[in-house]
Amino acid sequence: MSSLRDRMNRLRGNNASAAPAVETVETVEDVVAAEPTPSPAAAQDHLETLTEEWSSMGVKLLHNEAGSFLIRRQIYPAAHKHGIHGLDELSSSVAGLAAFHQEASPLEAEQLLYLDLETTGLGVGTGNIPFMVGLAYWSGTELIVEQAVIRHPAEERAMLFYLSGKLAGYRYLVSYNGKTFDWPVMQTRFIMNGYNRSLWQPLHLDFLHPSRSIWKNTLTSLRLSHVEEERLGIERVDDVPGSLAPQLYFQFLADGNPEPLRGVFEHNEIDMLSLVCLSIRFGHLLNGAEGGYQLPMPQEPEELIRTGLWLEKMGHTERAERMFELAVQSERAAAAPLSMLAARDKKAGNWERAVLLWQKTVIQSVHYGSAGINASVELAMYYEHKLKDYDSALSYVTEALEQALSDPLGRRDAKRRAELDSLRKRKERLLRKTGRKLAE
Repeated sequence: MSSLRDRMNRLRGNNASAAPAVETVETVEDVVAAEPTPSPAAAQDHLETLTEEWSSMGVKLLHNEAGSFLIRRQIYPAAHKHGIHGLDELSSSVAGLAAFHQEASPLEAEQLLYLDLETTGLGVGTGNIPFMVGLAYWSGTELIVEQAVIRHPAEERAMLFYLSGKLAGYRYLVSYNGKTFDWPVMQTRFIMNGYNRSLWQPLHLDFLHPSRSIWKNTLTSLRLSHVEEERLGIERVDDVPGSLAPQLYFQFLADGNPEPLRGVFEHNEIDMLSLVCLSIRFGHLLNGAEGGYQLPMPQEPEELIRTGLWLEKMGHTERAERMFELAVQSERAAAAPLSMLAARDKKAGNWERAVLLWQKTVIQSVHYGSAGINASVELAMYYEHKLKDYDSALSYVTEALEQALSDPLGRRDAKRRAELDSLRKRKERLLRKTGRKLAE
């Protein structure tokens, strides 16, 4: 079986002999030298119109002093609406994003560069090649979406030459799982192509992490396509799944027909727009009502609590507290999220609400489970150590032990046995403190 590099090189030979149908030259702004500082040679870079198959997708060939690669550029006006948000909301919401890095200076939309890759594999090692690099950035009153594509290995250096200069003009890199995947992949490719001496080090805004903090148990999936559908009102029609992108690219390498890449371009473009809308969403959430836009409150108590915990982590304690109170007052609050908030209150020394939450958790744990058992243990410790009320403490630890022993689905491993031993020892100690006999 031929290697990926062999297939790409064969395609390179085929494309090199094909003459373009129409040729035009345009000046490309912001193309810079490789190290990566602006170069006078940028004025020599130009775009070339390719065959009808490429032109129908808006794809052109960009030449620079490092070689050539494909580029597709789409322009969206500020009035464009994607899902429930308009792109023009970014200007009013972006200030809130400074909380991600505790920045005191104002954050502006023009400082954000959005990144999303389509790659030949899943790892971050040297064998994984980003064949499509999607970028989005704000320019004046427009959002520019650029997608750079390589047709063979020799085009990668020219693409990275262009990207190195583009990256250097921005302070923040915005992605979805880019801190773990997209950016490490790009760093590897830059280093392998000799662009490592002054590699750009951005402040990263990775929206997978707040999405996980807030929607971990509320949404069935944290894939960007699912988050955008459930929380941003974005519905994709005939979308090519990202998992198919490598297969479609290999198909293109095999036969030279660019048509299969049309869906990959469109999928990546929607990803970029959704990233912008997700930054609007989190910006509004961090700004609160003070930002002039009021997001609807989460309906699920767990999402309220998780949102509050995230806001508190980001420095917005008053707004977080309002969400905590709404969750506590909800009749739909389940045991698990209440225990999560109780743990937060215990750590903060808010014993009054922590006790209330533990009591509520015990009552709502109709089916035996760890949430009710843990809440009973917490109450036993509170009454024993804080109030010296040994009778109440004994009552709660007895209840916890009975639940643990009666749970038909309970674990029977070493950890479970250790938990049971701990409960028995706690009960024995409380029996001695109350002056009762062990038989009781």
